[in-house]
Amino acid sequence: MNKHKNCAVVRATIILLFATLAGCTVGPDYVRPSMATPATYKEGVNWKIAEPQDEIARDKWWAFYGDAYLNSLVEQVAISNQNIKIAEAQYRQALALIQQSQAGLFPTVTGGVSANRGQAASNTKTTGAVSNTDRASLSASWELDLWGGIRHTVEVNESSAQASAADLQSALLSAQAALVQAYLQLRVNEAQARLLEQTATAYTRSQTITQNRYAAGVAARIDVTQADTQLKSTQAQLIDLGVQHAQLEHAIAILLGKPPAEFTLAASTSVPSVPRIPADLPSALLERRPDIAAAERRVAAANAQIGVAQAAYFPSLTLSASGGYQGPSFANLLTLPNRFWSLGPALVATLFDGGARSAQKQQAIAAFDKSVATYRQTVLTGFQEVEDNLATLRILEQEAQVQDQAARSAAESAAIVNNQYQAGTVSYLNVVIAQATSLSAERSSLDLTSRRLVASVALLKAMGGGWSADAIK
Repeated sequence: MNKHKNCAVVRATIILLFATLAGCTVGPDYVRPSMATPATYKEGVNWKIAEPQDEIARDKWWAFYGDAYLNSLVEQVAISNQNIKIAEAQYRQALALIQQSQAGLFPTVTGGVSANRGQAASNTKTTGAVSNTDRASLSASWELDLWGGIRHTVEVNESSAQASAADLQSALLSAQAALVQAYLQLRVNEAQARLLEQTATAYTRSQTITQNRYAAGVAARIDVTQADTQLKSTQAQLIDLGVQHAQLEHAIAILLGKPPAEFTLAASTSVPSVPRIPADLPSALLERRPDIAAAERRVAAANAQIGVAQAAYFPSLTLSASGGYQGPSFANLLTLPNRFWSLGPALVATLFDGGARSAQKQQAIAAFDKSVATYRQTVLTGFQEVEDNLATLRILEQEAQVQDQAARSAAESAAIVNNQYQAGTVSYLNVVIAQATSLSAERSSLDLTSRRLVASVALLKAMGGGWSADAIK
């Protein structure tokens, strides 16, 4: 009796010892990779500080363009865009993996009922007797997380889920930015169409005047053909704009999750102006860009994976228990003579694996180093994109000012040459050249407006829009 008691005490002591060790974990603690950030942007020196716009919610960055119709379209992206649905499903998968890994911290309990009828083999000429075996059992097993392997796996999946959440926001930001850019380009396309329509109307009048002068004998036939060529060329340019208009409208439809046949953009007679964008400090970029946040969370996941690999070097302790009833008949199954049970720990350690665990750890360390480099490269790319678009906006603004002056001068020159032609002092070729120059200058001004609007959207996207990394913590 004392012997059985001593064995029970020893078993209890062993279980208590390993349960105490369950609080131990192996593997490196996570430290966010260091990344030097400049005090200011290189282009920030020439950047004009925007006026406060407290009425605009930062998370609705597209509201800077002051277009209510655009606002309503962007709001639909998060609901209907199929790429966003893909990213959202991937995020839910990541959350499910967290739950799956957390289940490893708890015991596994199984139960079963079986009924078997069979005949045992006999080594005599007499056939063995046929017997029934009925069984009802319940078993439980629990692998103690002695070295933190399961907890590190949970950390891996939690960090991966946070990265997936940031990926979702990155996909949403990209889709929103693509829609805003397409919308703004389409509005400029409409402005160019209006310009060409007005120009074609003016050229029609000029053609009529030239034909009348030719009929009166005061103009040459070449003047009529030149006026007709100029008109038809302008009309052809107007038709050609329809290609871009259709493609942009189709792109918006797809971003909204609709077939192009089911979407038509309402026309507008105005083009949103280029907003003054408040630029964050460079250090804020690390928190505002979802792709940077995702890269940082993947570094954390890779760090935890090292702990998983390192925990494999240590033995595992599993506590198991089972019990139930087994007998020849269900009628009398649940009786004391048919009862069985077992209880005990199992300590398992890998003594030799040919270097497999060492290779797994080295692989985890290499994956961590790769994720750190990816994170730093993502940060550098973020700085480049902000600097690129700050420089683009600054330079294009200067170019637009000069181009607007050129357009005004060209329009004035065309008016003067047209008066000279009607006075008979110059040929119609001079009129054609002056009018073509004026039209080209005005279209160049609109092209610059389009490029500035696209660059402003790219800058807002490069600064993370209105997102913050606090959303995934």
